[in-house]
Amino acid sequence: MTDTASDPVARSEARPAYRRAHATDLRATGEPFQWAFGGMLALGILMIASLLGLVLWNGVATFWPKRIAALTLVDGARVAGEAGRVEAYRVPADTLAKLPAERRAAIAGADGLAERTLYRVGNYDIYNDDFRWVSDFEIAKVEHPAGLLTVERLEWGLLVGSLKAAMVGGVALPADRLTPAGLAEPHATAQARRQAIRHIERDLIGDINHRINRERLRLRSVELSQGADSAEYARAKTAADARIAEWQKQYETFAAQAKALRDEDAKDTVTYVEIGGKEKTIALSSVVRHFRANETDLGDRVGIYLARWWEFLSTEPREANTEGGILPAIFGTVAMTLLLVVFVAPFGIVTALYLREYARQGRLVSIVRISVNNLAGVPSIVYGVFGLGFFAYLMGGTIDSLFFPERLPNPTFGTGGLLWSSLTLAVLTVPVVIVATEEALAAVPRSMREGALACGASKWQTIRTIVLPRAMPGIMTGIILAMARGMGEVAPLMLVGVVKLAPELPIDGYFPFIHLERSFMHLGFHIYDVGFQSRNSEAGKPMVFVTTLLLILLIVVMNATAIYVRNRLRRRFAGSQF
Repeated sequence: MTDTASDPVARSEARPAYRRAHATDLRATGEPFQWAFGGMLALGILMIASLLGLVLWNGVATFWPKRIAALTLVDGARVAGEAGRVEAYRVPADTLAKLPAERRAAIAGADGLAERTLYRVGNYDIYNDDFRWVSDFEIAKVEHPAGLLTVERLEWGLLVGSLKAAMVGGVALPADRLTPAGLAEPHATAQARRQAIRHIERDLIGDINHRINRERLRLRSVELSQGADSAEYARAKTAADARIAEWQKQYETFAAQAKALRDEDAKDTVTYVEIGGKEKTIALSSVVRHFRANETDLGDRVGIYLARWWEFLSTEPREANTEGGILPAIFGTVAMTLLLVVFVAPFGIVTALYLREYARQGRLVSIVRISVNNLAGVPSIVYGVFGLGFFAYLMGGTIDSLFFPERLPNPTFGTGGLLWSSLTLAVLTVPVVIVATEEALAAVPRSMREGALACGASKWQTIRTIVLPRAMPGIMTGIILAMARGMGEVAPLMLVGVVKLAPELPIDGYFPFIHLERSFMHLGFHIYDVGFQSRNSEAGKPMVFVTTLLLILLIVVMNATAIYVRNRLRRRFAGSQF
């Protein structure tokens, strides 16, 4: 063996130094890496599809009416509610010790685990809880009785029980009318009365309060400009007091009408009794809808499902945002996104045009480009702090001191609002538009520019008529990306204008009709608030899924609209390379 190792000729005969391969080594072709890259892509798509599927399934199923199960427990207690998710859990030792021997043996055979179901029992004002876990070993019997009602209320959430009595106009209804169908007519009348009360208190009395407040601000303006001892202020005060006195009379008239309607409304009541025997009497007008959950057919369920969706899309939230609709959040999200596009598009396009077409390429321009690219990596909350400090406090405070001194110390623009939120997100997303626009401008063939210049066009005429139209599809791509990111951002908005519940929309019937200084609601913040800030996360979970689904659909619709515009521009210049 020593001879073989020391003799190169012998070693060469025993094992050739090079042997020709008859097949290509996979490592040489790079195919394993292609498989790895493809696998990672497939895994990413699978994860995204799973998330979207989870949101879609839970969001679509949220409003579907469920049956009510009436449980008789082993200890004789009764529980009624809508069955939710089921899970296995380890039974505590003290609970296990109280169980009969056969149940302990069954749990021991399952490795100490037992199944339990989460029931939405409602009746929060009675039991101080909306949900209850019930273990399988606690249940003696499960029924679905016909008389149980699902009652949706304006306050205290869901009520599960049966009808016991009803008063209409102070007169008790006969027993044969104690059904949802028998109460349909007085229920519709009570709801119309509630709408009338709301119209008086919110619209008519709200209008008087607005006029009185505006008159006081006008008087305060005269005081600041002319002085409290001037004759102008005295005349203005006399006139203002007269007008306010007249409006005060109207206020008292409307308040009396609202009180009369409330007194009449108090005569229409309905009494429910829950499965444990406790009664609850509420105003008939506070019932949103009630139905016999175990007796509804498919048509009734579809009608209830669509009615719940319409309520969700067209009304305001209630019950700490866990019930009702999200119309203000939809409006605020769309308005903020449109304003974001209005601000970010011209600023980003003009900046990219200067950098690409006019600026002398050099170190300074390179530094600017690097800075723009780095801005895209700054955490969004930093933009929120910047927006609060620069836009709200500095710019807004200056606007207040110059144009709204009579409102101080209450700020008008000196706090968060729709305008500052849109500008903050415009700053956050402008690097995306600048980079995309520069790429689109660079993609326009140089020969087109030279041809236009050779024909006598100026540089601006060349950019306006040749370069910009052909770069527009690429610019639209940047705007779409900016719009999608801006619509989904929440962190900076929490500092510059988004609130849990906005009493007024940024648009109303009072001059100047569009109030950009007002705070607003946002779908992203609504999801955070309902999911993590509500008193009961289980009660808010369905609203989280359905609001997430709506936000995704809204992003898809707005992006699809922008993509449609981009594709039309692309077809218009089909002869180019776009």
